Parts: sequence; structure tokens; C-alpha cells
Amino acid sequence: MTDAAAYGTYGFRFADAPELPLCGLFAVGRERETSAAYRWDGLTRDDGPLLLFQYTLAGEGTVEIGERREAVGVGSAFLVEIPGNHRYYLPPDRDEWTFYYLLFRPRLLLPAWEAIKSMLGDVVDLPAGSAPIRKLRAIFEEARDGKITDPFTASSHVYQFVMALARFASAPDREREAWPDAVRAAVRFIEANYAGMVGQSQLAAEAGLSRYHFLRTFSRYVGQTPNDYLNRVRIERSVELLGRTDWSVEAIASAVGYSSGSYFIKVFRRLTGQTPGQYREGRQLPYSRLFYD
Repeated sequence: MTDAAAYGTYGFRFADAPELPLCGLFAVGRERETSAAYRWDGLTRDDGPLLLFQYTLAGEGTVEIGERREAVGVGSAFLVEIPGNHRYYLPPDRDEWTFYYLLFRPRLLLPAWEAIKSMLGDVVDLPAGSAPIRKLRAIFEEARDGKITDPFTASSHVYQFVMALARFASAPDREREAWPDAVRAAVRFIEANYAGMVGQSQLAAEAGLSRYHFLRTFSRYVGQTPNDYLNRVRIERSVELLGRTDWSVEAIASAVGYSSGSYFIKVFRRLTGQTPGQYREGRQLPYSRLFYD
């Protein structure tokens, strides 16, 4: 990917359809800021009402929410409403702030947003391989490639992102800081290496535990076996690929770590209730040219 393709901001202004229960995507972007002139004040903006999720990829920014000031470093995100009593900026003693951000309308989603914040807080750590961040990356890539061209597709993306974030917030012992170091290490390993996993024995070795103790500990804190968690990560990634590529089922199966398309289909059906082909067919919607960037 070229530097030009790696960054960008994409805005969406679809015709209003108040009779339809749609989630309004406003903008998505991946930006690298290097100037202390980068500063936003939630009390002076006139583009709301909006909800903002911003996730740091490199460097560090600062967010002030009310009287509280928080550093937002790599792997951290903040969640704020616009308009609102907050400010976020690149502090003068930092060289860069690289981040993804997503802006969307609060219609339909505000109750879920508030519930997420009540569980996670307004500044939260999320692994780069977690489902919400994978979905955020996929939305950016779809926008960059010109594939979000109607309000239905846009609404689907926003809803899936918020639900992924809600599921992350609602996980057993939801904040991963409550998990033992060995479990957090195993989860990070799965999320980073799902396409080439070799089995539970390797996970146990990574965690520094016996296989039996590892399986019991992982299931207790995560609420799933390591194999179930691995399958969930793989299927979530495959859903992204089904939506934004024309790859064959075999190619997607291989990309997410399955040895055969038939086994991938079996797992996909068990977790989603449909085949990959049925899922892909169901996503097809009429397109318009209401998208611009």
C-alpha cells in the first residue's frame, strides 16, 4: 500500500430517509498529524450531533474531557459526543499522532454507545487485533476503495462496529486487565496469528502453563475455549473479506487459517447460521452515487 492510500478522510452525505431505521455514517479516516496546530474543541464544532471514536496507531495524543486530561497512546481510544465538553490535540512535546477515527450520527445508537461507555469508560485500551478495531480498519478500507456508496451499506458498517464494541465491553471480566497475564498473552497471540495457529499446545507454551492448566484458566476468564475463540476471530475476519473482496470461498478460507473451504463453510454456518455464499448474497444492495470524499 502506498503512503497516499494508507491515509485519508472520507465523508458521507446521503439523502435523509427518516422513515428508515438507518445508522448514519458521517466520516471515517486514517490520519497522521505532526503539527501542534491539530486541535479540536467539542464545544465550538457545528457539525453535530455526532459520536466520535478515535483509536491511536502510533505516537500519542491528548484528550481533555471536562476537567480530566488523558494521554491517548498506542492501542488506546477515546469516545466522545459532539457537541460536548472535550478537547483533543497533539501536545507540543509529541512528534506525531497517527489514528483511525469514525464519526457517526447518534440516531438509533446512542443507548448502546452510553452502555458501552458505562462499561469501558471514555478512554479505553483495545488490542489492535480486537474485533472493533478490525471492523474500523475494514470500514476505512471500504471507504478508501469507493465501496460504501449507499446509506444501507454505510448503516450496516456502523451498526456492526458498535455491536463489536458492545460485545468487547460485555465480555466476561470485561476489562482485560482483570485477566491473568497468561490469558492476555494467549489472546494477543491468537488475534495476531489467527491465520497460522498450530494448536493449543503452542498457546500453552506461549502462556507458560501446562496444557491442562492453560485450558481451564483460559476458559474461565474468556468464557470460551481457546479453539472457540480462535474460530470466532477467524470468522469475524472472514466476514470482513466477504464484504469487501470478490475472493473465492477457498481463498478466504486460506487467508483466515482454514485448511479447506469445506471446513470453513461448516464453521461459518455454525457460528452465523448461514453459509459464506448466503451471507455475501444477502449483502447485495442497490447502489447510488451519493458518496463523496
